Amino acid sequence: MEMFNGFELAKDLIYLNHAAVAPWPVPSRDAVVNFARENAQLGSKRYAHWLQTEAELRERLARLIHAPSSDDIALLKNTSEALSVIAHGIDWQAGDNVVISNEEFPSNRIVWESLQSSGVEVIQVDLHSAETPAASLIAATNRQTRLLSVSSVQYASGLRVDLNELGLHCKKQKILFCVDAIQSIGALQTDVNEMQADFVVADGHKWMLGPEGLALFYSTPEAREQLQLRQYGWHMVEEYTDFEQKEWRIARSARRFECGSPNMLGIHALHASIGLLLETGMETVQQRVLENSRYLFQLLENSRHLECLTDMTAGRYAGIVVFRHRQAASDLLYHYLMQNNVMCALRGGGIRFSPHFYTPRSQIQQAVTLADGFNPE
Repeated sequence: MEMFNGFELAKDLIYLNHAAVAPWPVPSRDAVVNFARENAQLGSKRYAHWLQTEAELRERLARLIHAPSSDDIALLKNTSEALSVIAHGIDWQAGDNVVISNEEFPSNRIVWESLQSSGVEVIQVDLHSAETPAASLIAATNRQTRLLSVSSVQYASGLRVDLNELGLHCKKQKILFCVDAIQSIGALQTDVNEMQADFVVADGHKWMLGPEGLALFYSTPEAREQLQLRQYGWHMVEEYTDFEQKEWRIARSARRFECGSPNMLGIHALHASIGLLLETGMETVQQRVLENSRYLFQLLENSRHLECLTDMTAGRYAGIVVFRHRQAASDLLYHYLMQNNVMCALRGGGIRFSPHFYTPRSQIQQAVTLADGFNPE
């Protein structure tokens, strides 16, 4: 597979780190350059056009995750902020519990642990304690479970969970279902209706190929009505362009969670990135991402010294593949790869590779060959 021409990565760089911070595609770079030039020359003269771009971004994000309406999309700073809006918006009762896995990124753990002083129990589940990861989480829920929150794909192992199964269970048991989808949106096809999620959160700077500082926060109309607001400002009221009004109402849409001025620079960049994904087609993107993972599995199986740590079972992996060297410490191998211009991460006791849909197979093979040939002595 040839390198997709929407990217201009340095020729000597092998970029396998989309699960951390992704490089911008050319359209996103150009959008930022054009926005900066326009701002420098004209200031806010074309602000109405900027607002149109913001509205188009909401529409594109809604299409990307098959949300019923762009009104269900809020643009927040990051995943942590979105999770905090949820965690500190629910009217918790002493004795309530939250079910998460014991593999979550700190964003999807600390925020729930912050509720323990209010009498909320946090149940951390071993995803391998039952026949499937989803079954492990379901078995931990009980009558006191108010919310289940899980990453669609675990950042340190690459383990993917069956969100549809979890959503069905939560709906039947009237448990709020929250998905941290930062490691899947932009890599896999996402349908918030099929998974029956109440909340879906994801930063734009990983698989969505956007900038840091801008995140997607999806909520159903019913779920967002259950959240008390903890921050207020001019942008979260219904008639937000009428600055003279003395009486105000909270916006009916998800904009209620955006208290102040939008991140217009980030909006222009992410608008272009999501446009590229939609133009390519998420069916094609997912196919190539999964093919790259399977190619990595094959290369690791045929290597002399490398051992795959990611579950290779169909349906349990996405774009993240973690492996280790049988003779070398993972931190030494990581520094060796980085010194040789292989962008990767040290996660889950091994090396994490996360190629995207445009990553050439020749580069994936080159990186694995380099890792396999590492001599720790």
